[in-house]
Amino acid sequence: MTSERENVLHSWCVQSEWRAPTIVGGQGARLRDEAGREYLDMSSLAECSNLGHQHPHVVAAIRAQAEHLCFVTSAWGAQPRADLAEMLLEKSGFDGGRVFFTLGGADANEHAVKFARQARRLPRGMVIARDRSYHGASYAGMALSGDSRTRLQVDPEAFHVLHVPPPYAYRCPFGSDSDEQCGARAVAAVAETVDQHGAQNIAAVMMEPNAGTNGIVAPDNYWPGLWELTRECGIPLIADEVMSGFGRCGEWFAWQRHGDAARPDLMTLAKGLTGAHLPLGAVVVSAGIAALLEHEMLYTGLTYCGHPLSCAAGVAALQAYEDEKLIERSRVLGGRMFASLRHMQSRHPAIGDVRGGHGLFAVIELVSDRASRTPLAPWPQMAPPLKALLDEALAQGVSFAARGNLILLAPPLVIAEDELADALDLLDRLIGAMTNVVAEPA
Repeated sequence: MTSERENVLHSWCVQSEWRAPTIVGGQGARLRDEAGREYLDMSSLAECSNLGHQHPHVVAAIRAQAEHLCFVTSAWGAQPRADLAEMLLEKSGFDGGRVFFTLGGADANEHAVKFARQARRLPRGMVIARDRSYHGASYAGMALSGDSRTRLQVDPEAFHVLHVPPPYAYRCPFGSDSDEQCGARAVAAVAETVDQHGAQNIAAVMMEPNAGTNGIVAPDNYWPGLWELTRECGIPLIADEVMSGFGRCGEWFAWQRHGDAARPDLMTLAKGLTGAHLPLGAVVVSAGIAALLEHEMLYTGLTYCGHPLSCAAGVAALQAYEDEKLIERSRVLGGRMFASLRHMQSRHPAIGDVRGGHGLFAVIELVSDRASRTPLAPWPQMAPPLKALLDEALAQGVSFAARGNLILLAPPLVIAEDELADALDLLDRLIGAMTNVVAEPA
């Protein structure tokens, strides 16, 4: 069997260092490589396989759609596209809104900004985003991002993007004494940026309602505060739900944890939209924004946007989330997972903080000294002990995700309870062993 090592460019890695098994199959929360080895997936791969792997209803829907119609351009109608749009508007409560389908998360974020600028009559209007955010690896997506991987590639100001400090309560950039104070000050930083540049010049505020791979879970008062601020200033609020949507954070969409009153003006989706069975992204637009665009030329085009196969997969995915009660399951299992992690924290001094707990998503922040909160390695470097932990876990058949000094837990929502418990037990043992290594004198 041909290996990818010699002929494929892989993202987010040094090509000469790429080493990974070739996956040939999967079922539920497990993957299988060409040698027949199985791996329990504790990250939903790229935090996207919310339904696990090879979900039978989604696979059947793709097969059935392929037998009828594989493709028609978006200039023509397709029933799966209409059905999926209707379902998204219903689940999000965007009554009277519209949906624009894209190919993935980065172009969904780009188009959300494009629609906000067009609705505001600000073709070069500024967009406020935040440091340590991630909105995609296209040039515009990188400009929107405050990610260390993207800052070296583009100049955000050239794309009319302004960044504000994040609501990172564990390492608050404002020196706050509490989570609530950090959240309030982070909102105030957005307000100061609006005042500095003038609300009339700001096309949108784009934020993640919950953490992405940055590992920053905002305090509970942050999103409601942003919503109130943008309402007062008349600025559209864009929720990047690419990673946090579809049950990952215990609701259909993470902003819903704050109630319908905290609904954004635009919402971007991908990843869990099809459970990663096929590529698809979307921008869900409020009735107000849709009305402003109704009689305007929409200057955009993607050949494969709203691809019938992908939309059929999306319809089946949403039906599976609902029929199998996976949104509720995420809340219940997520609560248990978070409690286990808190227990680990009480016993392992290498765990400085545990964040999340609203669904099957949690972040462990590792430190070399808990009192000073010294990270295990300077962000975004990964310390050798953490790399060794990941390698040992994989050797024992469990795949964990990590970035910098963070372990990111985002298992498929269909993971069996005993599978989750076994993975957490393994993580407990490995962190204990890693703590001993870190504590050894040089």
